[in-house]
Amino acid sequence: MARAKKAASDAAPPTTAQRLGSLLKSARDTMRKDKGLNGDLDRLPLLTWLMFLKFLDDHETAAETAAALSRQKYRPTIDPPYRWRDWALNDDLTGKNLLKFISLEDTPLPRAKGASPTSPPTTGLGLIPYLRGFVSSADPKRRVVGEVFTGVTNRMEEGALFWDILKQINGIHFDSTDEIHTLGHLYESMLKEMRDAAGDSGEFYTPRAVVRFMVQATNPRLGETVLDPAAGTGGFLVESFGHLAGQAKKAQDRETLQTRSIFGQEAKPLPHMLCMMNLLLHGLEAPSVTKGNSLAVTLTELGESDRVDVILTNPPFGGEEEKGIQNGFPADKQTSETALLFLQLIMRKLRKTPKPGRAAVVVPNGILFGDGVSGRIKQELLTQFNLHTVVRLPNGVFAPYTSIPTNILFFDRSAPTADVWYYEVAPPEGRKQYTKTAPIPFEAFADCLAWWPKRIENERAWKVPFAAEHEDARRRATPHWNAATVADARAKGLRDEIVKLEGEIDTLEAEARPPKPSARITAAKEQVLHLAGEERTARETARTERAAGDAQYWPVFNIDRKNPSARVDAEHLPPEHLVESILAKEAKIAAIVGEIKALLAGGGA
Repeated sequence: MARAKKAASDAAPPTTAQRLGSLLKSARDTMRKDKGLNGDLDRLPLLTWLMFLKFLDDHETAAETAAALSRQKYRPTIDPPYRWRDWALNDDLTGKNLLKFISLEDTPLPRAKGASPTSPPTTGLGLIPYLRGFVSSADPKRRVVGEVFTGVTNRMEEGALFWDILKQINGIHFDSTDEIHTLGHLYESMLKEMRDAAGDSGEFYTPRAVVRFMVQATNPRLGETVLDPAAGTGGFLVESFGHLAGQAKKAQDRETLQTRSIFGQEAKPLPHMLCMMNLLLHGLEAPSVTKGNSLAVTLTELGESDRVDVILTNPPFGGEEEKGIQNGFPADKQTSETALLFLQLIMRKLRKTPKPGRAAVVVPNGILFGDGVSGRIKQELLTQFNLHTVVRLPNGVFAPYTSIPTNILFFDRSAPTADVWYYEVAPPEGRKQYTKTAPIPFEAFADCLAWWPKRIENERAWKVPFAAEHEDARRRATPHWNAATVADARAKGLRDEIVKLEGEIDTLEAEARPPKPSARITAAKEQVLHLAGEERTARETARTERAAGDAQYWPVFNIDRKNPSARVDAEHLPPEHLVESILAKEAKIAAIVGEIKALLAGGGA
């Protein structure tokens, strides 16, 4: 018994990770008891904005102390009684009064701590309405807070449970570097759980391994600006911040990192709030992440001041944008497909000078082989940008949310594309795809990163000489296009002749005496019919020749190039590709059967 007591007394104290993990678990367990919250999609946002306010108050307290020691004035971002220290765990606010203070437009405010309990309470805006009002503030810190709280609501129904959560969050010390670092990792784990809980709505998460690979391959440098125009919960921005932080050696470097390096935009309120908290927990003190649709622009009006050095993003695909958004894009490249609009935006926002900007973008397979608008966008990408690498991701990387094959496009503004390198990341031996329970690890990209600086063709990597193929396609298409131009000109000349003759006929008919038309009128009408037939023939020739030229030219922009060393696994082909493959094989069989019949018929003769 004595030995058991001694063992217990000698037990090591819990680590920071264990203590914080226990606090967060207790808070989430408490939330599960409240009937107003429905799953992690409600619980994590509530936990996030409460931690945000505790985080801000801890930092403001430290800043106030530093200002007092240096005898300087300090203006807090949040005024009393809305600071965490003023209202959280204040005995004035319990039960229903606490919930009223959180949400109502007009509510009794908490007395200052230490004030007489008999002093009359004042009334005013509740906490969330007060913070929402910051969105129009000239103070950038207040504006960040206002943007975070624009979409925030409290769904908890039990004031006593809310109080318990405040006690648990109050145990987190955001002025401790160790605790912030640990909490950053715990928060990322919660974001992953939220993605899993979101199901089809889980569009705001990219596997950490993919994010890390894209950042390392793109290699942002301190002093460059990094943007994610579809920031989600901030995975690319957090990873980029960490990548740049390792390069900050001096105070000036750290100031550059904090104020002029990381930028983002996110359309939806929930991911935006999660993104802000994610960046704060990882050390970015005032995140520059705008809330709003990045596509709500007039593309041609974006200038050099709107451009950045590096873009890393996984824009949503499969979504549809309204006509008002589409109208901001060039007329021949307007589409409702979100991913195609984002690709155009990214191309436009890459810096031209002094150093060409670069991008890494996750895209669905359909963009690679798509024609029409997709083809025209890829024409611009390949002829005005350097699409130097396409990394083909293995099946299941985004499972179970989509089974669509995905790729990463790496391009820059250095020059038109000469060669496109392809690298196929394969699942491990014995497996055909990754799954939700066995996701892709960062180690799956090790061979690709080793290959990246010194490229040679191998069983996973191959090169397509795009510039040579493009020149050949143009050469083959040009005679057809020229013939179409000639036919168009002939059709226009014939139309002019017809119009002239019709005018003469009108004049003759006005002068003729009925009922018998003159021979000149009859001859002119016959000539019109003849010319109209020739015009139709010329226009049909123009259409045929133009289509023939297009058939020679546009396929070069199909960048869905298969690995020449790989065996095609029909079992895992997309359905549309599988159908095409079956039809092609049937056509070949029919052709062979036809040849055999012809031979037999010849032999019989």
